[in-house]
Amino acid sequence: MSETISCQRIQAAYQRSRAELLSLRNSTGHWTGELSTSALSTATAIMALEMIRRKRLPADLSLNTYIDNGIRWLAEHQNSDGGWGDTVKSFSNISTTMLCHAVFHATKSTEQYVSHVVNARQYIDRVGGVEAVVARYGKDKTFSVPILTHCALAGLVKWKTIPALPFELACLPARFYKTVRLPVVSYALPALIAIGQVRHHFCKPRNPITRLIRKLAVKRSLKKLISIQPSNGGFLEAAPLTSFVTMSLAGMGLTDHPVVQKGLQFLLDSVRPDGSWPIDTNLATWTTTLSVNALEGTLAEFEKTPIREWLLQQQYKELHPYTSAEPGGWAWTDLPGGVPDADDTPGAILALLNLQPDEPDTQQPADLQVALRNGVKWLLDLQNSNGGWPTFCRGWGALPFDQSAADISAHVIRALQAWLQTEPESAEAELRLRAERAVRKCFKYLATVQRPDGSWLPLWFGNQHVENDENPVYGTARVLAAYAQGEQCGSIQAEQGILFLKSVQNLDGGWGGATSAPSSVEETALAVDTLLALGLEPADPVVAQGLNWLSGRVENGTYTETTPIGFYFAKLWYFEQLYPIIFTVSALHRAETVLKKSADDNLRLSLEEEDYPIMSVKEK
Repeated sequence: MSETISCQRIQAAYQRSRAELLSLRNSTGHWTGELSTSALSTATAIMALEMIRRKRLPADLSLNTYIDNGIRWLAEHQNSDGGWGDTVKSFSNISTTMLCHAVFHATKSTEQYVSHVVNARQYIDRVGGVEAVVARYGKDKTFSVPILTHCALAGLVKWKTIPALPFELACLPARFYKTVRLPVVSYALPALIAIGQVRHHFCKPRNPITRLIRKLAVKRSLKKLISIQPSNGGFLEAAPLTSFVTMSLAGMGLTDHPVVQKGLQFLLDSVRPDGSWPIDTNLATWTTTLSVNALEGTLAEFEKTPIREWLLQQQYKELHPYTSAEPGGWAWTDLPGGVPDADDTPGAILALLNLQPDEPDTQQPADLQVALRNGVKWLLDLQNSNGGWPTFCRGWGALPFDQSAADISAHVIRALQAWLQTEPESAEAELRLRAERAVRKCFKYLATVQRPDGSWLPLWFGNQHVENDENPVYGTARVLAAYAQGEQCGSIQAEQGILFLKSVQNLDGGWGGATSAPSSVEETALAVDTLLALGLEPADPVVAQGLNWLSGRVENGTYTETTPIGFYFAKLWYFEQLYPIIFTVSALHRAETVLKKSADDNLRLSLEEEDYPIMSVKEK
């Protein structure tokens, strides 16, 4: 099916979506966004509050309203199959359903919500219960053990069925964590300590030596927990992780412990008016850098300056107490619970390059230049031996967030390439050489993880309509963005990736996560944006159909509708209010730029032909 593309239509859609994105800035000039509310977060927060309430005097009713409102919210958002999904748009899953079902029992709400509890129990039995939870996460105990602990605190799971976590290992210096291969990913140290302790409290190991070692490690590991808790109490700004830690310590009677008190305050501060909790407080740094990069070069200087200054303030200047990350990186948020990572850091570098002063021939401000170099150094030091980049920690272990990821690695490539183009060749020659070598090595890594159909899989994003919750459209679009610059644009890998994106376009002109998955604004915008970046013209049938689909969504106002494509830690689904708007702006901005350039080139050629009429060979 052939389609035409209207320059006026693209321009109008771009201006409308751009205005919407700009209107969503906060009072200080950058973006905060809004993460989806979460049944999983709500259930775990309720359990944490209930464990604290049980240890208080009967006359103390201060937590009752929070618990009652949370239970009511869960009841109102149960899916028709009896289960719960991570978001209000998510399919039911065994993990979230078991967490939700447990809090009805823990809070003695089963008689008030009989049908909800019965339906949830039937769903759990139908799906497979405890065995299904364990099977879902395999060897990774980062989330399966906390879920079972939550259920044990409600009296629904026996403690002896829960694997013991070696919390005593947290007493080792941080430099040894990689060597001992902790059974949880690098960001889950608080859970290792607190959940390991509550399981030990209720079910001591038979081995007398292990029992003694763990007894002696209790106080010391709790001191470690205190030292890594953020000032606002929220571990990673995440309600689930903070709740698991809080409920575990409170469940063993430590309700007055400082970690519990700060965790409680974080939960009370982060509850929403409807009684629910979000998966995380916000993604302010991430959404701001995404927005700046989508608007690429179109912000006025008075708009750039406050964002640039704010973003520079978010760079970590000291060793991170949680992951022991060196200075130089950025986290996803400006709040105390953030941790520097290899996806937000390249995003910040790209944004800072887009936020440089407009004046021609103006040198980079010294503070900007230093920040960029420190960010580049931080990324180079994090690169894994296989050429890719992990999320948080180099060489920590074999679990997903510590392994190289294609989408994150491609993001790093883009940042390093952009920095190399702006960094004077005379400055930091050794750093430039390191960056160039790292880029070449990473392209080799990306070639090895490209799938036979030409796609790549991302770590942080999925699609619930695709088998195994995969999202090859998102992953391929993000990786191909790294191939759009320089000689790699014409590589076999890029060609195969383009063919894959073309092959999974839906009949309506949009894209979902893969073949036949419903089209979404986020995935369609990403696919179109990437194909344009790789040199396909807006008039190309595939691109034109995608642009028309996207423009239609802008015109009818549905382009702001979110899709649960985001994965948080341990594959917890979320959606972000700004994602569809940001991705739409980026795609339409690129399309408008290409169309405008094409129109300018045609006008220039037309004028040249008028001044210099084309002569035939015979006339020559």
